[in-house]
Amino acid sequence: MKLNLQTTAFIFPGQGSQTVGMGKDLAAQHPIAKQTFEEADSILGFSLSTMMMEGAADELNDTVNTQPALFVHSIAAFRAFSDLYPNLTTAPAMLAGHSLGELSALAASGALTFEDGLRLVRRRAELMKHAGQLAPGGMAAILGLDIPTLDKVCAEASAEGESVQVANDNCPGQVVISGAKAAVERAMAGAKSAGAKRALPLAVSIAAHSSLMAPIQDEWNDAVASAKFATLNIPVIGNVHAAPLADAEAARADIIAQMQSRVRWTESVQYMAANGINTFVEVGTGAVLGGLVKRIADGATILPLGNPQDFAALE
Repeated sequence: MKLNLQTTAFIFPGQGSQTVGMGKDLAAQHPIAKQTFEEADSILGFSLSTMMMEGAADELNDTVNTQPALFVHSIAAFRAFSDLYPNLTTAPAMLAGHSLGELSALAASGALTFEDGLRLVRRRAELMKHAGQLAPGGMAAILGLDIPTLDKVCAEASAEGESVQVANDNCPGQVVISGAKAAVERAMAGAKSAGAKRALPLAVSIAAHSSLMAPIQDEWNDAVASAKFATLNIPVIGNVHAAPLADAEAARADIIAQMQSRVRWTESVQYMAANGINTFVEVGTGAVLGGLVKRIADGATILPLGNPQDFAALE
């Protein structure tokens, strides 16, 4: 195998990476992946796998389905890797996931069982969708503006009952803001005035990673509290502080805080690169995170791991 796992991090994608057909070829060639999809269908009580592999895009793009689909594909790919290389004496040096992907990373680390992780992801998706109905908001991608300037723009654009904040620090020059629609629109105008190259509204009504998630925070806290967290067998870099989660309780706290907090992806990748990681393997669907990593960690090797040909390329 080409990978040196001691200098490799496995990274797990979040919402936006989904596509119809995801997991189909993987399930066809790797029995353990097929078993993972069947297990997910049984846990959820409906055929998520059919929706993923053959369904309609609008159904898959409904957040209550998107989040579980991405989680299941990531874990199926991770299990297929572990099955192919059962004699490996080391695991990847670190794990990290973007937003939803942090739960995939925690499941891969052993902190959550597949069933507990999937139930938690499904609940997260239901609650976030409900928050979007209770307090509709918006999100926008801001290109070409640094974080301190954008923080200032958001503070100036926020008003009583209408806040906006940085939601995803994806990579230098690509940041997503989130909050009340009117505040997001003011912040987009302010960002352009401050020198942003572009300010693009996203086609969502859910203001993820913002204070508009507050109405469902207590229910999310209860869901996380009721899930069983175990010791992390592989270090996971948390979204909220961009640092390793020390133990099960730290993982639980990070997942709770993540709902209204910034995803510090740039800092997370910088931390991993500064601590010896030179290869990033994107486990699951798509190559969104790989594109971000290229703009953060200069010279890093980036590999996908979601389809049979990706596994073949490791030989």
